[in-house]
Amino acid sequence: MDSRPVSIKDVADRAGVAIGTVSNVLNHPARVSAATRERVQGAIDELGFVRNDAARQLRAGQSRTIGLIVLDVGNPFFSSLARAAEDCAAENGSTVVLGDSGQDAGREARYIDVFEQQRVQGMLISPVGDVGPRVDALRRRGMPVVLVDRVDPQRHCSSVSVDDVAGGYMAVRHLLAAGRRRIVFVGTRADYRQVADRLAGARQAVEEHDGAVLEVVEADAMTVLAGRDVGEVIAQRRADELPDGIFCANDLLAIGVMQAVLLIRGLRIPEDLALIGYDDIDFSASAVVPLTSVRKPTELMGRTAVELLLEEIERPASRRRQVIFDPELVERGSTTAPARVAAGPTPV
Repeated sequence: MDSRPVSIKDVADRAGVAIGTVSNVLNHPARVSAATRERVQGAIDELGFVRNDAARQLRAGQSRTIGLIVLDVGNPFFSSLARAAEDCAAENGSTVVLGDSGQDAGREARYIDVFEQQRVQGMLISPVGDVGPRVDALRRRGMPVVLVDRVDPQRHCSSVSVDDVAGGYMAVRHLLAAGRRRIVFVGTRADYRQVADRLAGARQAVEEHDGAVLEVVEADAMTVLAGRDVGEVIAQRRADELPDGIFCANDLLAIGVMQAVLLIRGLRIPEDLALIGYDDIDFSASAVVPLTSVRKPTELMGRTAVELLLEEIERPASRRRQVIFDPELVERGSTTAPARVAAGPTPV
């Protein structure tokens, strides 16, 4: 049995017409008589021919696909960002193909290679480390690139990001305002720019307060399980070595830390330990103790990244723009104890 895909030549042979006639029926039907269109369509239906739009677009140099590479698709921040990018791309007649680098530079490079080979319209990249040289090479070959959740320090391409230094400063200022002075920062990867910026902001806030100290604890990953591992280690400290405030580089770490300190040590949050995360993912508000977090405008970031990419595709000579959004502190129960209500008279 012949298992090869049905080709346009097969359709032409069955309908008794030239290949160019079949092409016209598919792409320019007005150029073909009604009788010929009907005969060709009958051959298409009979053979089960499916047109290869991807190949057609590549031949015409008109791919309508955008490659998006994120650090961790399991992180709700990136999945929400990808969904917003997909929505914006669809509104503009394009589709998004998603790649998960898993915070692995080699895997990220392979996705870049695949997307370039597929001749995507352009790429949106949330980079693992320094992708500057690679981005420069892509752009020299005519591939538009926009960095996501990272500023391009060389301004070689457009980018969409959040002021993470300000976010880290905001988070620790909030802990200090609540009277916390022994603060732990939980993060990972010294080369992960977003984490480094959040730590820089945290240090700046601590340096402005006499008597406050900041300890840095490194997690193996930016996940709930990694946060739980860190939380277990902290929970086993002597009482005089426990922090009274913890700032985690993302909400997943914070939720893991929360689980450990509640279950293992039985600490009260926020009375014994104030806890704050980053990203304000959907799960934060529904945690065992609702989590205070630094919010990033996730959906707006995804849509803006696509808009910047399409702008460059349509106007290659346009100015590269660095769009930096301000973070917002969302205060919940993990840093602020609920107000105590004075007991009133017993209802009769």
